[in-house]
This record gives sequence, structure tokens and C-alpha cells, in this order.
Amino acid sequence: MKRILIVKVTSLGDIVETQPVVSDLRRAFPSAKIDWAADAAFADIIRWNPAVNRVLSAPLRKFKKARSWADLKDIAASIGELRAEKYDVILDIHGVYKSAIIAFIARGRQRYGYKNKDLGELGAAFAYNKRFGPRPRTDAWRGMRVSVADALGYTFDETPDFNLRLPPAATPLQLPQDAPIAMLFHATSADEKKWPIDRWAETGRSLTARGYRIALPWGTEGERREGEQIAALVPGAIVLPKLTVTECAQCIEASALVVGMDTGLVHLAYALGRPTVMIFTATSREHFGIGSSTHSISVGDQHAPPNVASVLEAIEGVLTGSTAPAARDVATGIVS
Repeated sequence: MKRILIVKVTSLGDIVETQPVVSDLRRAFPSAKIDWAADAAFADIIRWNPAVNRVLSAPLRKFKKARSWADLKDIAASIGELRAEKYDVILDIHGVYKSAIIAFIARGRQRYGYKNKDLGELGAAFAYNKRFGPRPRTDAWRGMRVSVADALGYTFDETPDFNLRLPPAATPLQLPQDAPIAMLFHATSADEKKWPIDRWAETGRSLTARGYRIALPWGTEGERREGEQIAALVPGAIVLPKLTVTECAQCIEASALVVGMDTGLVHLAYALGRPTVMIFTATSREHFGIGSSTHSISVGDQHAPPNVASVLEAIEGVLTGSTAPAARDVATGIVS
């Protein structure tokens, strides 16, 4: 196996959680060149992994919104770059129409995709001449690793290796220096996934009493206003300025604790090895949660948001490295 192409186009959390596949492939095929095709919005994250040889990216999301000629030209150029190499194997571990088109356009002898019942969009099936085995009964992230390993005939270490190396900060991070930082990622992509502001405030006050400074990142004006509401209820809390993904990642790496919703940046905190608690309210913890370990745990579940006591117990577990066995009780989620 000399050259491998991974196709995983979006989104932030999925891109982060796919990085262990690269480590698995690198161990199985040490001399192989591993390329990755993704949306340009997430290309920098993949570039943080030194085991990826080449990142092929196109502004697909940007073009969908703006329909600009410049973005269309960039997409055309990316197609030429994609076809410049011939791959021994192409691995579409996304399974939707846009990823299938990329896999089909790329030059390769074997193009793997999921079986029809496991595809995100059935129309993607046209692109493949090989199929992964039936999707295993496990979480989404380990499932990708199992699918690729079974298809290519290797075994993998159960402990995921994300192998992310952040670039140094170009300017000093805008974080307080007088206390350890706890970043609270209160923002979500949908209202149904939110955790109430009063619970965030109670959690923040508890952490402040333990000597932490609370930092609240945001991405939209609405999220900034919600952050200000939480900060007004937590002594010493700060609402961070608007950050790029790289700047936010650097702040995460400098933090002592991350607590947040089921979002890509909280997956990134887990991947960077920070003590991390992920809160679930509307999606499946079993399917999309972060891996339970001494430094991380998911709490709550679909339609079963956790109360503050459960989150504080989980925080205690990740800070002391004692998430098991108590974490198994906390993770069920308790609604107050």
C-alpha cells in the first residue's frame, strides 16, 4: 500500500474524531502516503496532524452560501490537484453524495464506501467498487476505525491516537493569567441542544469557588449575548473576543478544564487531552459522545439533560482522574 486517500468532508467534530484512523493506517502501512480530502473550512485541523501528507480542500460550504466565481475557480483547481495522484485505495468514511463525488473523481483502483443501509445518503452508492463491512454496533467514531481496519486487513489499538500538533500562537492568548482557566462552551447549533443558562451559571460559580477563572467563547452575536448573561452571574467570568478555530484550539490547549455541549470544539478538547466534560441534551451520548477515560466523560443523553449535580460530579472525576466507576452512574443523566 503506497498511497491512500481519506474522504471526510465535514464537520469539525467529525474531522477531529476521524484523526485516529490516520494513526491506525500509519501503523499498518508505515511507508504509505496518506492524503485527505475535506471542505476548506476544516483543512487546518487536518494539517495539525503530521501523519497526513497532503490535504486536498475546496470551499464547498462557502460556495454553497455565496455562489462566487472565485470559489468556483478554487473548486475547479482542487479537482485538478485531486486527480494529480493515483491512489491504491480511496476510503470514503463520510458516506454522503458530496463525499462520493470526490471519491469518484479521484483516481484509484479501489474506492470503498459503506453498504447502502449505512450510507448517510443512498445516492452516494454510485461511487464505490468496494464496500466496508456492516457497520459495527459501537459508537460512530470507533465504527469508522473498525470499518477501515476490517476492509484493509489490520488490527488497531483501542486507545485512539489523535496526533494533533497545534501551531504556536502568533500573538499572546487573550486568557487571564491569574488562575487556571475553565472554558465553558455553552453555544450549540440548535436550540434543542442547549443547556439552561441558570445551570451554566451555577456550574461556573462552583468552579470559581474552586479557584478557576471562567472563559466563555462564542461564534455568533446570539451566542455572545448568552455568554454575557452567564458571565453576569459568575464572578470574574470573561467573555472572550471572537476567535478563529485555531485561536480557540490554542485557548483550549492552555485551559485546565473544558465543559461544553456536544459540539466540534469540545470534541477537539478531548482530542487534545484536556480534562473534558461533554453535555448531551438532544442527541445520543452512546453514538456521538467522547470516549470515557480518566480525563473525559459525556453526561446526559437524548431527551435527558443532566442536572448541575451530575455535571459537577463528572467534573470532579475528570479533574481527579477518577471517572470510573462513578462516571458510569453520572453518564446516565439526571433531570432536575
